[in-house]
Amino acid sequence: MTLPTFSTKHPVTTYATLPTHLLAALLGGLLLLAGSLQAEPVPLDRVVAVVDDDIIMESELVERTGSIRARMQEQRTQLPPTDVLLEQVLERMIIESIEIQMAEKSGIRVSDNELNDTLANIARQNNMTTETFRETILSEGMSWPALRDQIRRELTVNQLRQRRVAGRIQITDQDVDNFLNSEMAKTNLAPDYRLGHILIAVNDSSSPQVAEETALLVYQKLQQGADFAAMAAQYSSGETALSGGDLGWRKAAQLPTLFADTVLEMKAGEISQPIRSASGYHLIKVLELRGGTEQIVQQTKARHILVKPNEIRSETETRALIDDIYRQLQDDPEQFETLAKTYSDDPGSALQGGSLGWVNPGTMVPEFEQQMQTAAEGAISQPFRTDFGWHILQVEARRSQDMSEEFRRGRARQMLQKRRFDEELDGWLREIRQNAYVEIKL
Repeated sequence: MTLPTFSTKHPVTTYATLPTHLLAALLGGLLLLAGSLQAEPVPLDRVVAVVDDDIIMESELVERTGSIRARMQEQRTQLPPTDVLLEQVLERMIIESIEIQMAEKSGIRVSDNELNDTLANIARQNNMTTETFRETILSEGMSWPALRDQIRRELTVNQLRQRRVAGRIQITDQDVDNFLNSEMAKTNLAPDYRLGHILIAVNDSSSPQVAEETALLVYQKLQQGADFAAMAAQYSSGETALSGGDLGWRKAAQLPTLFADTVLEMKAGEISQPIRSASGYHLIKVLELRGGTEQIVQQTKARHILVKPNEIRSETETRALIDDIYRQLQDDPEQFETLAKTYSDDPGSALQGGSLGWVNPGTMVPEFEQQMQTAAEGAISQPFRTDFGWHILQVEARRSQDMSEEFRRGRARQMLQKRRFDEELDGWLREIRQNAYVEIKL
């Protein structure tokens, strides 16, 4: 069983900003820390550090150091001198202790369900069920409760960092604009390209003028609907001519410099004008795109009436009221706006006659989403229940909307957020270390 491992820069520095499913995979590296998860207890002998209201015992330091030493040997990493390693490990444990105490004071708690989901993700990463994963841990002489406890600590620290560090970062629209105009953004936000290529060569038998005329002729035929593969087989001098000119999938960074800038501006199905080079004229077609920021979203324009129980209205009375509203709508659907303004408990939409505007998929709770996706346009749904209360829904229209620009800006904002998070985290860790009471007794 091969599992990912930890960085030694900070206790959990390198994966603090990862989403839960990636964090779960990285936490699999804990399995390599067998020394700290041994079922056999180690006698406590003396305190090596006092950290605010917590203490670190020598046995804990020895266990953690031994497990890190074993992992470094597993990775064939050269070990530092023992005293240096002990000092580094103790410093990591001090910072971890500070963070755990801060999380407790902030009311951050990792539920059993969240912990179990993370363990299930780790198991799936290793093609196991949770039970098989647990049996594997036990068979290797490790403690399952100790593993659960360590993962809970890592999740707790992750939540603390998201709350304290991410809140210090401000990304402006101008920051996003500047990033999108950079070369890094053009590469990182670009999709993978499957390209078609036709080369009209300049050689002894074909002068530059003849090659240019031929290239323009081929380009015109392609614009008129000629098959690209057939044209490549007939006219191209490129190596892939007999394969229809198919260059296969390329990442943006792997595109030939000659036509990289042109391709980055093209959409699927588009064909470039002839591009001149020393060897001749090139025609490029974007056969397919995958990944990147192109997003066509199916939006739904909907309105609803929400009635929910409260201190003076029981669940039974709420159900009776929504049923009465539904009967009125059956008699006169044109009353929807008036009834929404009169009865709806959704303040955000009630004043708009129940209108939710254009809704993107995944925006609503699952029960509402399902009703919205299956409802016929114009039809008024029967009352249905969500965690918010009882709803009546009407789908007014549907459309396909190009959200590529919004998605692209969102991706750029996330990348800037992560970059600045890593920078901000180092400073924040230094701050909390300086502000904590630490007495080292090693």
